[in-house]
Amino acid sequence: MTAPPAGPAVGDTLRLTVGKVAAGGHCVARYEGQVVFVRHALPGEVVDATVTEVKRGFLRAEAMVVHTASADRVPPPCPYAGPGRCGGCDWQHATPAAQRRLKADVLAELLVRLGKLTQAQVDALEVTVAELPGGPLDWRTRVRYAVDRAGRAGLRAHRSHRIVEIDACPIATPAVRELPVTDRGWRPGSELTVVSSTAGDPAVLEHREVPAGRGRDRRRSRTVTRLVYGEATVIERAIGTEFELPAEAFWQVHPAAADTFAATALELLEPRAGERAFDLYGGAGLFAVALAREVGTDGSVTLVESHLGAADAARHNVRELPRVEVVAGRVERVLPSLGPADLVLLDPPRSGAGATVVEQIVAAAPRAVCYVACDPAALARDTATFTALGWRLSQLRGFDAFPMTQHLECVALFEPGGVASAERTGPAQPGTGIPEGVPGEER
Repeated sequence: MTAPPAGPAVGDTLRLTVGKVAAGGHCVARYEGQVVFVRHALPGEVVDATVTEVKRGFLRAEAMVVHTASADRVPPPCPYAGPGRCGGCDWQHATPAAQRRLKADVLAELLVRLGKLTQAQVDALEVTVAELPGGPLDWRTRVRYAVDRAGRAGLRAHRSHRIVEIDACPIATPAVRELPVTDRGWRPGSELTVVSSTAGDPAVLEHREVPAGRGRDRRRSRTVTRLVYGEATVIERAIGTEFELPAEAFWQVHPAAADTFAATALELLEPRAGERAFDLYGGAGLFAVALAREVGTDGSVTLVESHLGAADAARHNVRELPRVEVVAGRVERVLPSLGPADLVLLDPPRSGAGATVVEQIVAAAPRAVCYVACDPAALARDTATFTALGWRLSQLRGFDAFPMTQHLECVALFEPGGVASAERTGPAQPGTGIPEGVPGEER
């Protein structure tokens, strides 16, 4: 008996008609009934694509030749963008307006597929992705480089440990590109964090893995970070305030993002004087300061942050606001002890808040929750949890805070909207028993 012909293999070239965009920086095509996720293509194009991975049920491929081009296609402005090159950008071959439409389409699809919303509910949200000031290049204030075996700094290829040597990254700010990184040698296998803050403070930090101990412990490792250039503590400017924080701590990488997200959060939450607010995953205190100004001296803000360096920075940054408390610890450990709240603002890491934290937020019975999300899939999963608990996603704003890449930022408003919700009159009263100094994970 003759064996059936094998399917496509890595390295094969396929002629594909490209369909809709999908999460992950690629579009969907089909080859003999099999799903193919294609990078460097746009919806409606006909391309020759080289297979890069064969998985059970689908293929990955990169468009190498475009036979029928989309009207949205443009030449990539970066010489390192394209098949087999740097994996940092996903949409350099699309106009900025087309990039924002593609991201809005991905967000809407995820809210249906993972968020369990109906198409009518998503349509009512009128999902769009807004441009931030500054254009698609020269915006990134923080860049993470990898160092190859020859000691050269570069950026990783897509879904690969391979490091692409570069001279400069066009989406980085000019100040970042001018820092002494790509023109010198480094310890092979290390990684570099390069920062030029919104106040102009520079920093280059080297991270390397070392054995955690002796004997069997040598099989485990820990990360050692050292400052090799610039300032260990930097100043970031936003909402009319200077925020001091460790150079390696989390801060928005787009210069306009912090102001934009803080203003949007206040617009959606409409804080009132005397209210009690929680700022979860609060970082160095951006949202806590914004909330504290609105709730006033009769209100209060509790910031929860697991990164000890960021929590210390937050204490410094809110020191002149007497009704702001900073608690160092993991949100899921701290939140149950805080009691009720009127407002909750959360800015979780890329993995999202998760069901446990969402359930704890709902248990605090706030009148409104503002969710700042850097991953639309995580936001969609948490939306499904809120919805199952009787809440509704009432407003959603998308922002193109990461031009040229697949990533976007969302600011969402959740409100009680079902039988599980109850109207509460008067500001919430503080809880007791806040744990002190619980160590936690980095953002």
